[in-house]
Amino acid sequence: MEGLSRRRLLGRGGRLAAGAGLAIAPAAASSPGRKLKVVACGGHPGDPEYGCGGTLARYADRGDEVVLLYLNEGNPRPEQPPEPGRDRVAEAKRACAILGARPVFAGQVDGRAVIDEPHYRAFRALLAAEKPDVLFTHWPIDNHADHRAITMLAHDAWQSVSKGFALYYYEVSTGEDTVQFAPTHLVDITATEPRKRQACYAHASQSPERYYELQDLVARMRGIECGRRRAEGFIRHVQGPNAGLPGP
Repeated sequence: MEGLSRRRLLGRGGRLAAGAGLAIAPAAASSPGRKLKVVACGGHPGDPEYGCGGTLARYADRGDEVVLLYLNEGNPRPEQPPEPGRDRVAEAKRACAILGARPVFAGQVDGRAVIDEPHYRAFRALLAAEKPDVLFTHWPIDNHADHRAITMLAHDAWQSVSKGFALYYYEVSTGEDTVQFAPTHLVDITATEPRKRQACYAHASQSPERYYELQDLVARMRGIECGRRRAEGFIRHVQGPNAGLPGP
């Protein structure tokens, strides 16, 4: 997020909101009594928390099962033990506990993502074991290779089951990582933002005091678009079922 100032981000947000024309209302909740299995994919520990942590907390609060599926453990040297104060797996477990979620790791290496048939098969097996009703992943137009990689794996797994679960894309580090993102759905996270913040700050080795402020500016901008204090934006893949986002 370096080089992206508050003024530039808010200016970009104003242009986005103006271009959207109409505010997007939060999606309706799923049917009463229907519990969902929700899986949120991220390139690294911390990505789903920043991109959709408030929404995931809302799912957990209504009794849905939430899983955070990380492409890697955030360690570029898997053969070595974590550096002191940089145990990314422990941080991810703490963040998941705050959100009411369970962590799963896909076993790849930070910065060295591999996309080939064996890894496609392995990821299909991971998602087949989880059986999601709703899947969140990075928007594919992203400047980080690990973000693009897990979305390619997730999209392939979705196609392999005849697009049988809902697929939503989220934004993270907007303008630096995620680009050209125009949400189709917004979820009010005003009530769950404190837990999202706490979950993001659980990744203490990743400078949350610098990155969270910028992500929160995005949440405030999305909130303006739907008349709430804070919101998270998503793009729903129209070829999948509409399993429902938490709302209004």
